[in-house]
Amino acid sequence: MSQGISVDRRSVLRAVLSGVAISPIVCHRSGALADEKAPASGGADEPKRTILRRPLGKTGIELPVVSMGCMNSFDAALVKRSYEIGMRHFDTAAGYGDGRNEEMLGQAIQELDARDQVVIATKVHLPRRPAEMETEEARRFFLTTADESLRRLRTDYIDLLYAHSMYGAADLQHPGILAALRELKESKKVRHIGFSTHRGMAECLAEAARMGFYEVVLTTFNVAFADDGAMLGALTRAASAGIGLVAMKTQCSYRSRRSFPPDVRERLRGQLMQTALLKWVLNNPAITTAVPGYTDFAQMEEDFSVAHGLEYTEEEREFLVRRGVRHAAAFCVQCGKCESACPRGVAIPELMRVHMYVMAYGNERHAQATLDRIPKDRGLSRCVDCGECRVVCRRAVPIARRIGDLRAVYALV
Repeated sequence: MSQGISVDRRSVLRAVLSGVAISPIVCHRSGALADEKAPASGGADEPKRTILRRPLGKTGIELPVVSMGCMNSFDAALVKRSYEIGMRHFDTAAGYGDGRNEEMLGQAIQELDARDQVVIATKVHLPRRPAEMETEEARRFFLTTADESLRRLRTDYIDLLYAHSMYGAADLQHPGILAALRELKESKKVRHIGFSTHRGMAECLAEAARMGFYEVVLTTFNVAFADDGAMLGALTRAASAGIGLVAMKTQCSYRSRRSFPPDVRERLRGQLMQTALLKWVLNNPAITTAVPGYTDFAQMEEDFSVAHGLEYTEEEREFLVRRGVRHAAAFCVQCGKCESACPRGVAIPELMRVHMYVMAYGNERHAQATLDRIPKDRGLSRCVDCGECRVVCRRAVPIARRIGDLRAVYALV
């Protein structure tokens, strides 16, 4: 039985999401107002601003540098307005909302009558780690899921199809995945093939560059990687090999000043600057576009403003450089170095992702799905009677506090 969010514990979740007793880090913003309206379209005389565009590796596709990550939004009006202001790339997955996210996106694009004007990306997430699946089982699951995605998206082709959540070279070499992707491309159901990665990103990028098979990679990348030479080098080499790079989780950072430790709070002296964080990612020339997961029209406008120019304002520069954001942002980079310190072998990086999904995104469904994929002998239940967690993150991620949050949300206290 999966660990579900207890009904009588939902008040805990609401309190955490509203900023009460929250662990410091959250990733972008969540929770659009129910009565919020889209801004009116500009008039015919409104001056057109230049939109920065970049080629997506060797695919022949050129994209605006800011795109829409659809995972946390099921609002077709937000997709339509995003298209109207200039976005042309929309990222979803078969597993987002059990397919409802794809259905929403497909309907919105159909109503816009804009299928040939947009680039749709979706993902297939195998039910178990690739190493646990036989070649034919993985191949059939992949092909079946892709066909279901085509139906939900109301299209006869997918522009970018990712093998979702690859961890390393062995995952990328799985013969079932390779066979399915090859078949889908040869049948023209998929234009370009790739993978997404939350963990072992540098290794995955290096292997993709070596293999010459994958055309596009969706990778976690944000300011927390500023001092990660392996990751920065892998991005450069993958781009040089002609792989199109799309960045996700670009604005993972603290939600408000009150969540910072006092010394960090004094340095920041202000609210988050989402534009600064997004510009930092896009000022890396290896990145073609970013897919921030905005959930309302104000966030959409704020994010897309970056597509008109990547130069930092003085305020943004101060935020990034002089206020120490790079060192303060306790974002879990999924390096896995904490796992060996846990006496019970708990899958700490995966739990940190669950925390991000439920606490930061407010996406209970995706958090639950991620939690359910963790083997029971390495899951959250192993933390219940363990006493005080003493595992320390080298990047100052408050592991014990976040596990405590999860125990409260999932009624494991």
